[in-house]
Amino acid sequence: MPKQRITKEMVVEAAFEIARSGGMEQVMVKTIADKLGCSVQPIYSYCNNMEGLRKDVTARACCFIKKYAAERMDKEDPFRSTGRAYVQLAKEEPHLYRIFILHQREGISSLEDLYRSEAGPHMAGFIAEKCGISIQQAKQLHLNMLIYTIGVGAVFSVTVPGISADEIYAQQESAYEAFLDQALSRRDDGR
Repeated sequence: MPKQRITKEMVVEAAFEIARSGGMEQVMVKTIADKLGCSVQPIYSYCNNMEGLRKDVTARACCFIKKYAAERMDKEDPFRSTGRAYVQLAKEEPHLYRIFILHQREGISSLEDLYRSEAGPHMAGFIAEKCGISIQQAKQLHLNMLIYTIGVGAVFSVTVPGISADEIYAQQESAYEAFLDQALSRRDDGR
């Protein structure tokens, strides 16, 4: 019986599945080899070090999450539906959510940098038009909700047996309304 040829893609996919089910701390050469049904030698041949493999797993997780959010986005309300999708992800895929939230982000030295790296280029314009606020107010609203959603998602992903999704969504909606009221009041104040 011929041996199966192990590829780097197979190693990364196996490591991703291990991280998805048990967290990044479970991604070890032995667990990958066990999942693939091979010796550790092919794993070592593709991984100069575990840090590189973990970066590949993180990149795979980020692609999964972008697809996950896109599939759940309501085109009529992409802003709110995307936020809800991230909270839903925290519940359904807590290990991937933590990998996504906690991965190293290069070149971030301000909240503006964070916003540029995490927000789609057209979202602020959409929010401004939908809410009747300026682009700058829309960016601030979006940044506030981004930070809030990351935080509430993190709480959601680590609680056992877990907070109800309805409670989290209601809290997220309350935050949205408060941040929107803040943006609208600044518009009325001329700020």
